[in-house]
Amino acid sequence: MINRSIFIALGAASVFAACGAASAATAPNYHVITRYAVGGHDTGYDYLRLDPASHRLFVAHGTRVEVLDADSGKKLGEIADVAGVHGIAFVPELGRGFTSNGLARTVTMFDLATLKTLKVIKYTGVKPDSIDYDPETHRVFVVNGGESGDVSVLDPSTGAIVATVSLSGGKLEELQLDGHGHGFVNDEDQSVVHVFDTHKLVQLATWSVAPGEGGTGLAFDKQRHRLFAACGNSKLVVLDSDTGKVVGTAAIGEDPDGAVFDPKTKRILVSNHDGTLSVVDGAAGDNYPTLQTVKTEPFARTIALDERNGHAYLPTAKFGPAPQPTAQTPKPRPVMVPESFVVLVVGE
Repeated sequence: MINRSIFIALGAASVFAACGAASAATAPNYHVITRYAVGGHDTGYDYLRLDPASHRLFVAHGTRVEVLDADSGKKLGEIADVAGVHGIAFVPELGRGFTSNGLARTVTMFDLATLKTLKVIKYTGVKPDSIDYDPETHRVFVVNGGESGDVSVLDPSTGAIVATVSLSGGKLEELQLDGHGHGFVNDEDQSVVHVFDTHKLVQLATWSVAPGEGGTGLAFDKQRHRLFAACGNSKLVVLDSDTGKVVGTAAIGEDPDGAVFDPKTKRILVSNHDGTLSVVDGAAGDNYPTLQTVKTEPFARTIALDERNGHAYLPTAKFGPAPQPTAQTPKPRPVMVPESFVVLVVGE
């Protein structure tokens, strides 16, 4: 005679085993696929941006932008004389690109095809940093990360600065645009997201990212109206982009600086200073489990996504010890080793 309770238990165990196998089969398997050696003696780097039309990767690297073939890593050219370059933006319909140059307080307008400089735009607010183009308003928005705490607005057809949006911000970080009249800027000092009107060019709101602290990278799911703020206390905070309400959080690595949303997989990828890439599920309603922590390399803190294949690009380098603190520089950064600059390619 069959023991029915044993049969039920064995059946349940089989079901759970099958579900576990299915989960394991669908779990992400991101890893470092290859490394693009760039080299050079520039001692800093920041954002990088993929041009989907040409499959070229634009990498901010000290005083230049390195332009690489996204599939091979081959260097195709560079944009020079962009002191302290932080970000890159494209205006495809005009065949132009723009870089934000933090040390020079300028923006360089260049030809997308030839990479030749067309105009140097003077002067933005303090430390122009994140930069993006809004096709809806036909404007370029430049976030000034220094003490001015504002956003410069450019006409890409002329290169003129046409307005400044005051946000009363602290250390402003990444910008996102929803294409429907709103801009969002992470503020690391104030632990908030500033919201402004891209038509009227005025501030609309300031949203707290608590329980997050020190927001830097900012990603956006336009379909579900969700903002993903990567915060310095190892939290990814998710906000409703219509209301500012915090609707979820996820665990991420230490000291993040970049975040992207992959519309195909519905995953959020967060690049962390500690040498990890956090992979968060954005497809489970407002539950955001961390699916994988990928080992990358220390200082690989910013990120760009190729939506064709889901590959992520992360720049990094080797660093020596930091110099001794001084009154002018109480927290000196480690010294970058010459010729060690690379771009990591991460994918499944």
